[in-house]
Amino acid sequence: MGKIIFYEDRNFQGRSYECNSECPNLSSSFSRCNSIRVESGNWILYEHDNFRGHQYFLRRGEYPDFQQWMGYNDSIRSCRLTPQHGGSYRIRVYERENFGGQMMDFSEDCPNVHEQFRYNDIYSCNVQDGHWVFYEEPNYRGRQYYLRPGEYRRYSDWGASSARVGSFRRVRDHY
Repeated sequence: MGKIIFYEDRNFQGRSYECNSECPNLSSSFSRCNSIRVESGNWILYEHDNFRGHQYFLRRGEYPDFQQWMGYNDSIRSCRLTPQHGGSYRIRVYERENFGGQMMDFSEDCPNVHEQFRYNDIYSCNVQDGHWVFYEEPNYRGRQYYLRPGEYRRYSDWGASSARVGSFRRVRDHY
């Protein structure tokens, strides 16, 4: 079980809403979100309802304003708790769509894709084990994309508008 509390105002002020599970539409619960307290679990938040738009990965902790979770605005309209995963982590990334070009396997976090892969772009990937988050910039900064196990033949399959991936890391359980 996870627990997350959304607050309309910064510094955990204003109306609040507590959530313990996946919620595809938070619009009726609050009009804006300026601070969040994650009491347990790992959460993926979405800018729009039905798990669309910018994504934000949050671990247990306090986020007194939306810049703390790298938010672009105060809009959070859906959320989901990431499943627990106690096994290994494996991801295979490719320099071209449809698993073409140079390929590399990873089982650990990658803070700088260019240093490891020699490319700035990842066009396709295969998440073989575990759950991962791609970041547009190195050192886990910029837009985020949550990836479950499966095949992603092109960057649009994970919701990105470009192949730019600067870093990625495993979603480790922190319950």
